[in-house]
Amino acid sequence: MGLRILVVALLALALAGPAEAGISDGASYLRAQQNSDGGYGEPGDPSDVNLTAWVSLGLLAAGREPRRSEAAADYLVGREDADVTDLALRILALDAYDRGVGGLASRLAENRRSNGRIGSTINSTIWSMLALRAAERPAGATTIRYLLDRQRSGGGWGWAPGGSADSNDTAAAIQALRAARVSAGSRTIRRGLAFLRRLQNEDGGFELTSGRGSDSQSTAWAIQAFVAAGRPAGDAAFRYLQRMQRPNGSFRYSATYGVTPVWVTAQVLPALARRPFPVP
Repeated sequence: MGLRILVVALLALALAGPAEAGISDGASYLRAQQNSDGGYGEPGDPSDVNLTAWVSLGLLAAGREPRRSEAAADYLVGREDADVTDLALRILALDAYDRGVGGLASRLAENRRSNGRIGSTINSTIWSMLALRAAERPAGATTIRYLLDRQRSGGGWGWAPGGSADSNDTAAAIQALRAARVSAGSRTIRRGLAFLRRLQNEDGGFELTSGRGSDSQSTAWAIQAFVAAGRPAGDAAFRYLQRMQRPNGSFRYSATYGVTPVWVTAQVLPALARRPFPVP
């Protein structure tokens, strides 16, 4: 076990009560979904690179490892990436496994444009910033400025320029800016958190956009953003996630839908463990 994984494991052990129980049951569910090739898929499906990266990040952030961690890391090595965001996600997962990502990080940085954007969207820039930080590379002043300038008037960020702001991209942007050492007390971060808070519902959960209804992934992302900024997310958000957990350890997407349980569970675990990205 690498030093960083050990540190996260010790932090996870320090958690008590329902959150720790939820982590343990969720991790057990995820670990049971590993395929013979080392990768992960939804139940009954073949392994998928992105899902394997998400499960890896979820387990490692929660202080757990896949039952066959070397096989999972090996599965991710040398895979083809559909776009910049996929490459950034793979870098984050491989770095969490303590695998060398210097070459991949250099390849990622080659996608930086003159205005600071990395890849084709705001979303790809956010994930690239997180991946570069994980690889101990600077995000770059022009890239930080690009993301700061893309904050919408209401305080949130959208997936692409001109798109509507949503909770997931806003929460990820806050984590990326904090990883780039933008002050937690800055007006940018405060406005972003206020935007997220407006998307919290009476059931304690957060929704992707106004009127859509609470879901587990949006709630998890919001929790991570508040943690990254050193602010309390509130017990209601954690209670919402606890209600979404099934007896088998997986998490429902929402009270109405139970789709993609592996993906949802992988994204909930870091929030329960109170670990923002990048995984240290």
